[in-house]
Amino acid sequence: MESEQKTVDVSFENLLKIFTVPEGPDSTLTKIEAELSQNLNQFLREHIVADEKPLKEIEKDFSDAAIPEQPSFVSDHTQHLLDTLVAHSVHTAAPSFIGHMTSALPYFLMPLSKIMIALNQNLVKIETSKAFTPLERQVLGMLHRLIYQRNDAFYQQWMHSAEHSLGAFCSGGTIANITALWVARNNALKAQGSFQGVEKVGLYKAMQHYGYQGLAVLVSKRGHYSLKKAADVLGLGQDELVAVETDHNNRLCVKDLAQKMASLKAQNIKVIAVIGVAGTTETGNIDPLSDIASLCAEHGCHFHVDAAWGGATLMSNRYRYLLDGIEKADSVTIDAHKQLYIPMGAGMVLFKDPDAMRSVEHHAQYILRKGSKDLGSHTLEGSRSGMAMLVYAAMNIISRPGYELLINQSIEKAKHFAALIKAQPDFELISQPELCLLTYRYVPTATKQALEVANQAQQQALNDKLNELTQFIQKTQRETGRSFVSRTQLNPQHLNQLDTIVFRVVLANPLTHNEILESVLSEQREIAKQAPNLSKQLQSLTNDILEK
Repeated sequence: MESEQKTVDVSFENLLKIFTVPEGPDSTLTKIEAELSQNLNQFLREHIVADEKPLKEIEKDFSDAAIPEQPSFVSDHTQHLLDTLVAHSVHTAAPSFIGHMTSALPYFLMPLSKIMIALNQNLVKIETSKAFTPLERQVLGMLHRLIYQRNDAFYQQWMHSAEHSLGAFCSGGTIANITALWVARNNALKAQGSFQGVEKVGLYKAMQHYGYQGLAVLVSKRGHYSLKKAADVLGLGQDELVAVETDHNNRLCVKDLAQKMASLKAQNIKVIAVIGVAGTTETGNIDPLSDIASLCAEHGCHFHVDAAWGGATLMSNRYRYLLDGIEKADSVTIDAHKQLYIPMGAGMVLFKDPDAMRSVEHHAQYILRKGSKDLGSHTLEGSRSGMAMLVYAAMNIISRPGYELLINQSIEKAKHFAALIKAQPDFELISQPELCLLTYRYVPTATKQALEVANQAQQQALNDKLNELTQFIQKTQRETGRSFVSRTQLNPQHLNQLDTIVFRVVLANPLTHNEILESVLSEQREIAKQAPNLSKQLQSLTNDILEK
């Protein structure tokens, strides 16, 4: 039953109450705060409705573009949000939500986030952040040390230096990657004699001065799409983000990288950076970082590692070796809102050289004055919240050994799931997990046999039908709402590099257990039966091949 519409008097006195006087203990908002504090996951389970309401229907609740002329009571509007927004949100913390890089969050982040919001610090300048500024510098120092393993004296000298920066907090990996390439570009086209540098004169004049015919950034074909944005924003153009071939494990091919770097040099195109990926978004693989570092040193270009996903693996003494060579990188991206279990909006880029960010330094008269410790002088973003507080709290409360336990169990869970998939006669593992990501697909047993003996045209026909079936299963599973896996397209070498649509699974949520993984496969097997026409077509193709 809809509650009776109440009217609110629009007066300055009433508006002041919104800023100063909270609602009573029986209000909807107060009850929600209590529920969230007691059990976050239970609140989400109770208020997120697992239904199949289509997005077009949900859009009707958000179709009025007029700003209301009549204010609402806080409790009334909160109930409206529960019914229209929260109810139809995605339960990303659910143990069966294993399709993307989100997870359940530690309970203590809820009250700490409330403190952070109440303080409303702006990390762009000391005048609006005070203690948050040295705290953020310390957090950057902690992550810098995790990567580069420098001694105490190094951090005592550089961590709080006004003229230097060990890195920057960002809203996420996209801004972190853009920042890294921004620094790389400016250092490659820096001031020289009377030449003022690219940041002053622009790309055209800078390339004229240095005599380059173009600029390029190289990354494997599994590089994140944010890098295309970076190439666009920095004026290089997406065509100059050069894709390097990958091997059968989805890792950058060093031989192809060397050939492409030599070719670009012969064309007088300056390679300003090479990007190694430590945890590809689609398969979770790690590029050969040490080999890439050697080539970068040989060619005198910036070596950046996009470890937005895999960087947290450095917390694990058991699996740190997987990222060997990362300590040779000039810069590294890490997202705290991935495997450091922080809410969305916490990325970082770290620089080996405390002087590196001077190439992007900015000053202003009213803030960011020279000699000040204002963080905004070295960041792309201006106003920023105090998310460093949440990272600082998590690293203290969970600790490195705690993170190691979380990392280890996620990687071992992925290994278990990979073994489980291999043991099924009607599933096929596509990419073996290196971290806690893997890909696979549903393939009926007879079709597996047909693929082994099929010619190229027959393989293509079977693969096309399997792609349709994979899409159907993934979409139906998502809409049903009991569990969720994502999908992507790969070109596996063992499948003759055919365009292959696969299920993609991310197993970072510590609440996900092995029984859930078994149920995901069972559900997918049952969903496959709901596509009789596809199944008949696939069976017909399979029979034609096997009978011959």
